[in-house]
Amino acid sequence: MADAAGPDMRAILSRLRHGTAPDADALAAVARGLADGSVSDAQAGAFAMGLCQAGLDDAGTVALTQAMRDSGRVLRWDLPGPVLDKHSTGGVGDATSLIVAPVLAALGAFAPMLSGRGLGHTGGTLDKLEAIPGVETVVTAAQLRAIVAETGCAIVGASAEIAPADRRLYAIRDVTGTVDSVPLITASILSKKLAGGADALVLDVKGGSGAFMRTRGQAEGLAQALVRTAQGAGMAARAVITDMNQPLADAVGNALEVAAVLDVLRNPRPDDRLCALALALAGEALALGGLAGSAAEGARAALAALADGRAADRFGAMVAALGGPADLVDAPGRHLPRAPVVVPLAADRAGHVVGIDGVGLGDVVVRLGGGRRQAGDRIDARVGLSRVVRLGTPVGAGDPLAMVHAATEADAQAAQAALRAAILLGDAPGAVPPLVHGRVG
Repeated sequence: MADAAGPDMRAILSRLRHGTAPDADALAAVARGLADGSVSDAQAGAFAMGLCQAGLDDAGTVALTQAMRDSGRVLRWDLPGPVLDKHSTGGVGDATSLIVAPVLAALGAFAPMLSGRGLGHTGGTLDKLEAIPGVETVVTAAQLRAIVAETGCAIVGASAEIAPADRRLYAIRDVTGTVDSVPLITASILSKKLAGGADALVLDVKGGSGAFMRTRGQAEGLAQALVRTAQGAGMAARAVITDMNQPLADAVGNALEVAAVLDVLRNPRPDDRLCALALALAGEALALGGLAGSAAEGARAALAALADGRAADRFGAMVAALGGPADLVDAPGRHLPRAPVVVPLAADRAGHVVGIDGVGLGDVVVRLGGGRRQAGDRIDARVGLSRVVRLGTPVGAGDPLAMVHAATEADAQAAQAALRAAILLGDAPGAVPPLVHGRVG
């Protein structure tokens, strides 16, 4: 199927045009061609569109995932404990990785997490970490190994050597309207996770107004595809289907979310949504890795590791190893950047919070400068939202619905106007969706 000049893309695309999905050999050839450049951008776009039309069955999705994994470097670990990983499909105010990784490290696991940056309305874990002065998330493979061996966890960016075929295809999908294909989403996520070399993976698949999957049914379909493909590729995996009809934390924005994480690490409250989901995900990972008899037992162990400070110690050690301040956990106010303008959004009437447009909230943060519209945009780590009201909360006229953190007064005023349309008030409290809808795997 492939030769020195690359795969026979004309033949592959012709079959796709007639509804025939490529076989495993053809998918491997395309992945190699994406990585070495012998597949052109036009061919890559046609390939992505063709797969959207023809689809891929489970075996084909596994084959594409493994081919993209094998297009670059695959990490191998030799550590005295299970190597565990976690991935979220993206939402608003979701900083659970920054809690889950040190919790796992505190309980005998190792958690090297290859994470990404934010694009569009969803925040990126790397951007949040880099809101901490001095932190550098681009490290060499040798540095990654040393940090994981020393601290038990490391949240860093994937190098260009990890799944280069996916890096290329993802950029093409973004400009060709083929991002929402479940097989392509699945292969993109899992090729990088498999290349990271973990023994087991917990997936947080979100559905709701602030997620890419807007309905529970869509989230369940993606969760099933992810688990089947991961297991088909030889990795233990489980998915938790979670609600994103409101921000996970009550803060949205990079430094503000780090502050929320530090609050959980120093003062865990299981009734807090961010803390609760971090405990649930850590519990699932510990059970998959054989460090707990069940997810519930793992969640209890995770809470204990938060309560006695072990997880905070691991987080602090990781931050220091990545170049950040050694005293961040004890003195966050000394280090986290603050916006010069902080103003409330006041409710214009009494009522109950009955709806929150998560995409709208995320877009407000992007317009404030805290997110990206294009991959090269610069981030202002200071800006965002805090004290965002929860669904079902009763409010009086003039009560704050959120605090806006902005670089200028003009930015703050524009954000207030946009926020008013994103937070819906009603006369009676509506139903509040549960945080966890179900599990797969």
